[in-house]
Amino acid sequence: MNIPFSVQTQLGHRTIRKFKNQLLSKETINLLLEVANRTATSNGMQNFSIIIIDDQKIKDAISEIANQTHLKEVPFFALFIVDTYRNYHIALQEGVELEAFKDMDRFIQGFTDASLAAQNMVNAAESLGLGVNYFGSILNDPRKLIEVVGLPKLTMPVVGLGLGYPDQEPMLKPRIPLKNKVFYNSYQKCNNYNEAFKEYDQALSEYYDLRDLTKPIGKFSEQIISKHQNINPVRVKYMQVAKEQGYDLKLD
Repeated sequence: MNIPFSVQTQLGHRTIRKFKNQLLSKETINLLLEVANRTATSNGMQNFSIIIIDDQKIKDAISEIANQTHLKEVPFFALFIVDTYRNYHIALQEGVELEAFKDMDRFIQGFTDASLAAQNMVNAAESLGLGVNYFGSILNDPRKLIEVVGLPKLTMPVVGLGLGYPDQEPMLKPRIPLKNKVFYNSYQKCNNYNEAFKEYDQALSEYYDLRDLTKPIGKFSEQIISKHQNINPVRVKYMQVAKEQGYDLKLD
């Protein structure tokens, strides 16, 4: 099978944490934003927005929230957010106030729209030879992030995206084999996950993250435990913060 270059690029996706000291051109940025803007969206409502952070002080503050020092050096940083504020006020100015803009359905639509737009931008960026880094850690303290970037009610942060010209070539990180995560017609349980994941555990035990080349990252089964033992007490209250931002999430 002759695999198109764009698909080869997607199959070779890596997280880049070190970038060249080279800014993206305005043409490149506008192209990436147009791609994000053309992303499929639920009901055509486009319940998301993008905030470009080019103020170094704000970027530094977000870096502290994310606990990712390399975020400070990212040449281009974009914050993707749920945004039902815009449509709520369009309707309000038409003389109609609807509680539907605050419900769980609209919130999930916005979260999905923002996520899809971010991934579309990633695909386009990598096809242009850029490196990318998702910063889910911006949600370490959503209240603080909301304050730093001045988000109004009926908006919520989703994910940060850093882009630039890569200055490193990390290994391709192994993924769970398709046989262990693709099912047909119904969910397929596994009787012995430890046995089923031996192959994947072995692959990860041979993977070295560029952040620490002295040791592999360890077995997947071990990571599952360690990463779920370190709970961020602020981050797990994300939905509570969403409620504070005006969303009626029907949590009771």
